This record gives sequence, structure tokens and C-alpha cells, in this order.
Amino acid sequence: MYLAAKRPVPNGIRRYLGPVDPVARALTWATVAASLSKGVFFSVSVLFFTRVVGFTAATVGYGLTIAGAAAVGAALGAGYLARMFGARRLLMAVTAGQGLALASYLVVRTPSAFVIVACAAVGQQAMQRTALATMIAESFTGRDRVEVRARLRVVTNVSIAAGTALAAVALAIGTTPAYVLAMLTTSALLLVSALPLSRVRGIAEPVDRPQRRAWGRSPLFDRTYLAATCLYAVMTMQFGMLTVGVPLWVAGWTKAPTVTVPALLALNTVIVSLLQVWAARGANTLYSAGRAVAQAGTLLAVACGLYATAAHGAVAVMIVALTLATIAHSFAEILSEAGGWTLAFELADPANAGAYQGVNQTGMAVGTMLAPLVVTTTAIEHGTAGWAALAALFLITGLSTLRLVRWHRGHASSA
Repeated sequence: MYLAAKRPVPNGIRRYLGPVDPVARALTWATVAASLSKGVFFSVSVLFFTRVVGFTAATVGYGLTIAGAAAVGAALGAGYLARMFGARRLLMAVTAGQGLALASYLVVRTPSAFVIVACAAVGQQAMQRTALATMIAESFTGRDRVEVRARLRVVTNVSIAAGTALAAVALAIGTTPAYVLAMLTTSALLLVSALPLSRVRGIAEPVDRPQRRAWGRSPLFDRTYLAATCLYAVMTMQFGMLTVGVPLWVAGWTKAPTVTVPALLALNTVIVSLLQVWAARGANTLYSAGRAVAQAGTLLAVACGLYATAAHGAVAVMIVALTLATIAHSFAEILSEAGGWTLAFELADPANAGAYQGVNQTGMAVGTMLAPLVVTTTAIEHGTAGWAALAALFLITGLSTLRLVRWHRGHASSA
């Protein structure tokens, strides 16, 4: 682990943007640039593909689905590559590679080429997540790892929001050159995000330390870790519920105005940005992490019930129900993520951090890939009954995570 010289601890916004530790500082500024890129890309990419390139919405949807499947394998493989070449080197390489892939979208004109570039872009994004988690696992210890992860998530959310604001300029202009410039901006920002990582010194890479070449325990044979990963995959479906399910539910099943959707997403961003670090500090041990995930499952079940309620009554009642549901959902999000990070770090074998974090991120990739299908075939197609099924799924998953942690503690103490 790289230890920084002691300096005064920064306060306020400087605590997020200028942390004392040089590794945390490099990761922070890399995250700022990369997340600005995401904010711009999320806002303009679909319109660029459909209005400028001329693809149908179905082509874009199928292409991104295939890319999401490719990302599952990429996330797993990245863990082993991080072990071989070093997490920082891998993170730099795939960040630059994704930047080039985003630039390649500008020359794509056929569906097959779109799928190839999408697989490269989305796959390397999945590898970024694995490399980042591995770098945090190897550079920090104990509760510091979870707090760094939480601070980076806050920086991510705020920077994505800022990127979305930047994209609004291109959307307001609405011309082909404006869309092209926006897409070039996403590529440039990603390439810039690799620069802070290149300046970090003092991190021991695996190839620099021959004595660390022993691979340690394999996560593929660690039943506890695999079980935790499967449960985490289910909990990550909550993101698809918010970004896909809620907009479709508001538009198709309620009388709430469509402007309610961005307001709910903004509310979620504010809550996560303000409280994610607080949640991380309360979930920095195995038991507290399991309890946090169980609480998250309960809150998600409550949120599902409130979302279902929003289909009935006056418009004002619908908006209140949607707002309360989003608040419960947002608290569930910060608790489940904080607990999930701690479990991913603490249940892993430190001698094989890359492979373990690769498995964990594979679970996230699977959950992200399946979420739109699960949410639409339950809540959106079947209404209240579908929301009830989702509520039961999240509640059982949260309680099962806590039970797994209790079993692991008892098994470890008796061993």
C-alpha cells in the first residue's frame, strides 16, 4: 500500500477534490474527467446514433444489449489482467482504449460496425470498473477502502450531472456539428482522465514485485464470495428499476406529468451525493455491511409498494407517492452500495484482489444487463402484482445477504 506523508486533512469540497493521499487524489481527478464524459455521452449518444448516423432505436437497443453481454466476460477477465500487469496500468490502458472507441462511433455507418465498437466501448468500461476496484483494494486498507469508494461515487454523481449540463448545449443547438462535437468531447475527456493516473508514483505493480506472483485463492472456488456476488447482482437491478422502470411507469401507468421523471432522478442524485459517505462509514465491518444490505432490501420493498401506489388517486397523491418512493429507493441505494463494497473487499483474498474484484464486477455487469428485462416483465407489464414480485425479490436478497454474513462469521470463528 502506498502511504502518503501526513498533511492537514482538507475540509468541505476540498476533501472530495483534493484528498491528502496521492492515489486517492489521482483517482478523484480521473473520476471527474471520466464522469463528465459519461454525463455528456448519456445525454447525446442515443440521439446521435438515431438522428445523425440514422440507426433505428431497435438497432441501438440490440447493439447495446450485445455489448452488455460482452461486458460480463470483460469484467471477469480484467481481474486477472490486473493481477498480471497491475491495476493502475490496466486502468490507464482501458480508459484510453474506451476513449478511442467512443471516437470510433463517429465513423460507424453499419449495424455490424456499431456492434463491434459498442462491444469495445462497453467492454472496456466494465474493465475500468474492475481495475478501479482492484486499485482501491490494493492501495488502501480497512474502512479507508470503503470511504474512498464512497467519495469517488459522490464525485461521479456530481460530475455526471455537470456533464449532462454541458450536453444540454449540444441538445439545444441540435445540429449535426453540435452532436459530433459533443461525441468528440466524450472521447477527449476520457483520454484526459488517464493523465492523473500516469503521474502517480510509489504504487508497487505486480510485475515489479516477483514475490507477489503467487495467485492466492481463486474466487471461482470460493462459495461464500460467489454467493455474495450473486446476491449483489440482484441488488444492482435497483439501478435499472430507477432509470428504466420508473420513467416507463410514470409515463404509462400514472397521470403524473413527464417532468416528474427528471425531478425524481435529480432527487436521487442529491441524496446519494450528500449521504453516500455517511452510509459507507456505517457499513465498514462485515456484520454492519450485511445489516446495511438487509436494510436496503427492506427499503426497496417499501419503495416498490409506493411506486405501485402512484398508479392510483389524484395527481398530487401520485407525485407524493413517487417522491416518497424515490427517497426510500435512494436510501436503499446508498446502503446497498456501501454494504456491497465492504463485502467485496473483506470477503476477498488479499493475495488475489484483482480476480476477486473481477468476479464482483461481473456480478454487477450481469445485474445491469438483466435489470431492464426483469423490471419490464414484472412491474411494467403486470402493474401492482409485478411491483409486489420485485419487492419480494429485493427483500429476500437483502435478508439472505445478512444471513450469509452471519454464517460466514460463525464458520470463521469455529475454524
